[in-house]
Amino acid sequence: MSDVLIEKKAKSRRTILIVAMVCFAPFILARLMYYYWQPSGRVNYGDLISGVMMPKDSAPLLDGKSFDFNKLYGKWVYVTVDSAQCDAYCENKLWKIRQVRKTQGKYPERMERVWLISDDAPVRASLLKEYDGMWMARVKAGPLLSIFPVETQLRDGIYLVDPLGNIVLRYPKDADPTRMKKDITRLLSVSRIG
Repeated sequence: MSDVLIEKKAKSRRTILIVAMVCFAPFILARLMYYYWQPSGRVNYGDLISGVMMPKDSAPLLDGKSFDFNKLYGKWVYVTVDSAQCDAYCENKLWKIRQVRKTQGKYPERMERVWLISDDAPVRASLLKEYDGMWMARVKAGPLLSIFPVETQLRDGIYLVDPLGNIVLRYPKDADPTRMKKDITRLLSVSRIG
């Protein structure tokens, strides 16, 4: 009789142990994964930037009128900074942000493009014609240029500003426009503003 009782107690203990393992296993696995296994993938292509808001400073447009980022409130804005001389690399950046905007189908009106020109040189007429509709403002070294988080050089980046005026993404030098398009498409689909 005692052998049967011992066997029942052992079976009962095994059952309790199995139930306890099933209950605690998710917590233990979650803790191990949190501390020892970090996924390398991320959804966005651009580098996330937090806490950088565009200043209220104004800058002259090429036609002499005043420009500030308040005019673009409620829009997603691609910003690039470069010289008016605009070499092949500069032209490639301008082309990328224009093409990404064009690929948005029913959403292009939710996006704007800004080229902050960092010198006083004249802009070629061919560029003015090709990138008609892009905001082109002259800026000098100062608060407006100093707020951009730079990886290597200021001219290397393309920046995405959200509808509230915050810089949210920085794209690397020679950014892939297809991956940029995926970022903005995702943002436009979930954004309630802009």
